[in-house]
Amino acid sequence: MTYVLGISCYYHDSSAALLKDGTIVAAAEEERFTRIKHDSSFPMNAIEYCLKQENITIKEINFIGFYEKPLIKYERILSQIIETFPLSLKIFLKNMPSWLTEKLKVVETIKKKLKYKGNIFFIEHHLAHAASCFLVSPFEKAAIFTIDGVGEWTTTSYGTGNKNQIHLMKEIKFPNSIGLLYSTITGYLGFKVNNSEFKVMGLSAFGNTDKKTNPYYKKLEKVIEIKEDGSYKLNLDYFSFHYADKMPSKKLCKLLDGKIRKPGTELTEKHKDIAAALQLITEEVITKILNQVYNETKCENIVLAGGVALNSVSNGKILKNTQFKNIWIQPAASDAGTSIGTANYIFNSILGNKRNYEMTNAFLGPEFSTQEIKNFFEENKIKYSEFKNEKEIIKTTAKLIYENKIVSWFQGRMEFGPRALGNRSILANPCNPEMQNILNKKVKHREPFRPFAPAVCSEDASKYFEVDNPIPKPTDFMLMVYPVKKEFKKKLPAVTHINGTARPQTINREQNNLYYDLIKEFGKLSGISVLVNTSFNVNGEPIVCTPLDAFNCMMRTGIDFLVIDKFLVKREDNIVK
Repeated sequence: MTYVLGISCYYHDSSAALLKDGTIVAAAEEERFTRIKHDSSFPMNAIEYCLKQENITIKEINFIGFYEKPLIKYERILSQIIETFPLSLKIFLKNMPSWLTEKLKVVETIKKKLKYKGNIFFIEHHLAHAASCFLVSPFEKAAIFTIDGVGEWTTTSYGTGNKNQIHLMKEIKFPNSIGLLYSTITGYLGFKVNNSEFKVMGLSAFGNTDKKTNPYYKKLEKVIEIKEDGSYKLNLDYFSFHYADKMPSKKLCKLLDGKIRKPGTELTEKHKDIAAALQLITEEVITKILNQVYNETKCENIVLAGGVALNSVSNGKILKNTQFKNIWIQPAASDAGTSIGTANYIFNSILGNKRNYEMTNAFLGPEFSTQEIKNFFEENKIKYSEFKNEKEIIKTTAKLIYENKIVSWFQGRMEFGPRALGNRSILANPCNPEMQNILNKKVKHREPFRPFAPAVCSEDASKYFEVDNPIPKPTDFMLMVYPVKKEFKKKLPAVTHINGTARPQTINREQNNLYYDLIKEFGKLSGISVLVNTSFNVNGEPIVCTPLDAFNCMMRTGIDFLVIDKFLVKREDNIVK
């Protein structure tokens, strides 16, 4: 029996993952336990969960892996501080304490906090990303593409994976980074960096997507030089991320005709066009690099990881714009997923074990027994009713959704990654033209332009959406955007974005039979076998983890019902009058 624990922390989306003889048995982000969005702290709670899930102690862990090499990263940060001094003085004073007290003391922290006495491996950041998308993919051989803000030095890399080995061939290094460009514009548009890049992606659909007529596309061409093979270079005159807290420089603000937008203020046509231009440039870089990767590898399979690999708009165009035939993307493609990559790299590549696991679902987090949930209700005097069987759960829930009630759905093990995929979800009627506004305003408490995703059974996806054929596996993780078929755009108003696209989540019975049957039952009532699926949380908070999180979230929002395990909780019944 070999147990490997992977750890990611100290930047954003801290996580832990546990492998047992090469199979992922548990994985979770620290934020779910601390309730701090994108928590970067040492993932003590996530580690304790992983050990508890497998009913083992730290003594039974054979190897621990960390998702980057801190000394190399420290070297990069010191070099950029020295190079830009004295402009970098503020960032030096802000960052050095954490480096000297914790980030350079990973070995000491692991041994002290976990009381661990075994071997610790440090895996380069982009190698951890590469392992996270290849070693758990369905492919024996694949081209690999990783792209994010920055690891130690690398920001973009590609190579190949064959059986249990990975070879990264080429890389682009800091300060040249598409991820940092995207984050810089995210900051300029008044959104939170390393948190709201997906908002900019959603906003881009409202802007001018024609390169020839969008004035900001031409302006952003001055910011980045892109070659035919996809390699690129940033013009650092327009950035300040290498020496200051604010990423957009004064020169960039001048180029984009104005100051940084204040959060909460109006989003103008200018802001929408800037978002569209940024998305166009991002897609251009990714497409050119991937075409180069194919030319060099001649491999029909491509796997992706890194924060930019969560750009589902770009992902949905990859098979159409390149010669790759098959694609796979890690559901937790950002730094959270590197804990999985680190553990797998140790087990498969360093120890030389054959791959024996394919990541077909993301249900790797905590679950709660029927008795635990019932005890929670009783102890807190929560009013509830109990379903007789699964059939009643499905019929009752489908009817509530059909009647335009908003239902929070809490079943089984929590998802790993940023998407709720049917175990910690809020579900609603996609046919209701008012539902998007209702959910954004009364439930999610977020910007009105934000779209919602449709959940659909795998065999029905091509009926409603213009998906690739065969449907790529990343749609199971809500990672691909596709056009809604013309005849269903008006029938699916709550999940059809302004540009006629949607980000479908596909479900098969083997992955999640209860969720699958619920969608089918709703289809019998409505004639449309699709549900609105959005994450069970409110803006600024992590997805719920426990029954307490779920109940509190319902009571603070416009959610009407909570279906949790075999119980039904009605919000109105539990309002203190």
